Amino acid sequence: MNLREQLQEKIDGKTKPVGALGILEKIALKAGMVQNSLSPEIHKPHIIVFAGDHGIAAKGKVNPYPQAVTAQMVLNFVKGGAAINVFTKQYGIGLTVVDAGVNYDFDASLPIIHAKINKGTQDYSEGQAMSEEEMQQAIEKGKEIVEEIFNDGCNTIGFGEMGIGNTSSAALIMHHYTRLPLEDCVGRGTGANDEQLKIKIETLNHAATLHKLTESSISSTDLLIRIGGFEMAMMTGAFLKASELNMIIVVDGFIASAALMIAQDMDNKILDSCLFAHCSDEQGHRKMLEHLEAEPLLQLGMRLGEGTGAALAIPVLQGAVNFLNNMASFESAGVANKS
Repeated sequence: MNLREQLQEKIDGKTKPVGALGILEKIALKAGMVQNSLSPEIHKPHIIVFAGDHGIAAKGKVNPYPQAVTAQMVLNFVKGGAAINVFTKQYGIGLTVVDAGVNYDFDASLPIIHAKINKGTQDYSEGQAMSEEEMQQAIEKGKEIVEEIFNDGCNTIGFGEMGIGNTSSAALIMHHYTRLPLEDCVGRGTGANDEQLKIKIETLNHAATLHKLTESSISSTDLLIRIGGFEMAMMTGAFLKASELNMIIVVDGFIASAALMIAQDMDNKILDSCLFAHCSDEQGHRKMLEHLEAEPLLQLGMRLGEGTGAALAIPVLQGAVNFLNNMASFESAGVANKS
């Protein structure tokens, strides 16, 4: 009997009808498979929020909020005032904030990881977003950050982001991989009205044509160079390293899923390590999840980012692991099974 069969037998042997705990049973099975264990455990769960600016956002072509909000929100994270602070504090989840490429000079004493690649990417409606060197630097830094957190005892991790304009980059990535019309991939982001959405779609259609995103020959790294963000490139490296280390990865929303699509293009086994926290209310995320054949754990109508969906899903994961490890079996409880 292989591990999957042993895990399923253990799950089915708990004092409940078969399948009565629904998706929790699938989560428990997945956790055991990732950790190669009949008794998986969740140690020091952690969320990393990668922050970066996008050159295309500086001119207001794709977003209603000014680019300065990215830096302001990083400071808000540090002060503990954001939604991700509230949820990680409530559930005892570690939180690390990373300056991957914010267009702002943070004080060196600020308690974040100072990993700025550049002060935002270039405007990809006019040229490529970043250089090959910048892309590689971001990916390697993402890997390094995850490894440090892993070495501190963490085996369960989620990634969030902050970056005005990054839903546009995510929509272009989705358009490339799914081949869906760009209009099906682009959403309102931070709250674009109808006129702003129209301009956003026109701008991104121009960028998609400029970078020939319908060409299947574009590599994952070249896609980042053309239309990516530093926070997304760093997150891509983080996904790759977390999978390599057999960590349970809790995937957040639209932007995190876009970065995962790039990581999957680099390593097609990465989905074996992933649980999908929720279905974002951002236009296109449901179709992105369908493309990934992913079943989200939560449906809360959220579209905030920051890793908030992952933070809310981690307690569900903990519940699944706890029932697997601590719930009595029919045999141990002396309860008669239906057979």
